[in-house]
Amino acid sequence: MGKITGFMEFERVEEGYKPVPERLKHYKEFVVALSPEQAKTQSARCMDCGTPFCNNGCPVNNIIPDFNDLVFNNQWQNALTVLHSTNNFPEFTGRICPAPCEAACTLNVNDDAVGIKSIEHAIIDKGWAEGWVKPQPAAHKTGKKVAVIGAGPAGLAAAQQLARVGHAVTVFEKNDRVGGLLRYGIPDFKMEKSHIDRRVEQMQAEGVVFKTGVLVGHWPKDSKVTNWSKENISADQLKKEFDAVLLTGGSEVSRDLPVPGRELAGVHFAMEFLPQQNKVNAGDKIKDQLRADGKHVIVIGGGDTGSDCVGTSTRHGAVSVEQFEVMPMPPEQENKPLVWPYWPLKMRTSSSHDESAEKGVLKREFAISTKEFIGEKGQLTGLKTVRVEMKDGKLTEVPGTEEIHKADMVLLAMGFTNPVASVLEAFGVDKDARGNAKAHTEEGSGYITNVPKVFAAGDIRRGQSLVVWAIREGRQAARTIDQFLMGDSTLPR
Repeated sequence: MGKITGFMEFERVEEGYKPVPERLKHYKEFVVALSPEQAKTQSARCMDCGTPFCNNGCPVNNIIPDFNDLVFNNQWQNALTVLHSTNNFPEFTGRICPAPCEAACTLNVNDDAVGIKSIEHAIIDKGWAEGWVKPQPAAHKTGKKVAVIGAGPAGLAAAQQLARVGHAVTVFEKNDRVGGLLRYGIPDFKMEKSHIDRRVEQMQAEGVVFKTGVLVGHWPKDSKVTNWSKENISADQLKKEFDAVLLTGGSEVSRDLPVPGRELAGVHFAMEFLPQQNKVNAGDKIKDQLRADGKHVIVIGGGDTGSDCVGTSTRHGAVSVEQFEVMPMPPEQENKPLVWPYWPLKMRTSSSHDESAEKGVLKREFAISTKEFIGEKGQLTGLKTVRVEMKDGKLTEVPGTEEIHKADMVLLAMGFTNPVASVLEAFGVDKDARGNAKAHTEEGSGYITNVPKVFAAGDIRRGQSLVVWAIREGRQAARTIDQFLMGDSTLPR
């Protein structure tokens, strides 16, 4: 490594944040990235550890020690090349990935992990600033046509890989803009959408065609997913026109909470709430936008989506924000000897939590379950909860702990159960027990479904997961499709 003793000499330095009062005034990013000198120093902490567990901790298998060494030696453009060799969109992961690579870092056994995510962020931002990120159109066209259904990270990664080896790729997206949950699930203050837009421009220069506002199949009658589509196209038409079809839709069916009072006005899915604000930020006008101004808001769900609801509600001007999690409060510090190099269970506090706490509106509750939504004249006014505890591996209600909480708005952020079934049904794709597209990931024939020349990758296949897993599956599916079309592939697995 660039500095063998660096991990003993330098402490971990985190990326900074702009002051809370300043950042609550807008929906723009507020992270203060590492300077080039800070990134160089942090890269020096990467050990000559022999077995870099970070590679396997990272779903796309980023070659982390190599780009750290290159940054330390001021070879930034080479570092970008190494980073791009495994990850099409490091500006996405460098902002919103939870960094399982850092959990797996060897230094993390008894010290603070190398700041891999912040170094990745610094590399790609410098790459864009220096003009090093350029279109890479294929030298020769294959004459093969591939349809990609869904313009989220899995679809984008697959489309870019396939276009770069000469296939004619068309991406169909039901929303009015490209990006999937990156566009309409992730708040702008975590990732501004200009990062998606410039990748779309790059991919268009590489030959990828994007068709937005197009739904494959039909919306199921009972769907609660917002329909932005302007037109429909049939699965049969796509199978007829294209040599291969890749399904990369998201896991969009939100987990519901079917307790008494669920029908009351004021109870919403997080994915009814968050996309509207992103569309407003993009300049759209939303009639009767769901807003938290002056309201007592309760967010049910303790994960990232719940945190995003907290941050957005605080920016709206909520009077109070409570976040409920049914599981017990995790420990402040993980048991590293027990869990390393795997992702640890520990208490996590997001920037949104910090903002709301500093403003004095946040309360986080653990080991709490909602029993009933309460309302008057059809409108939500509160909810009834009960405390729960783990007994014999099951959550059990604690007698005498029922409470009433005031609430004008409840946001359900408990994750997602499966993809919208209509697209799988339109193609006749077999589903697994969870309602996802059934397809394995073995080398050579991975990601293909039971339907000839129809493949599936990303959340539509594996279920709700991380952006970095979507990129991995998109890249691997692209290799399999290239092998299917050409008999062999030069694309990396």
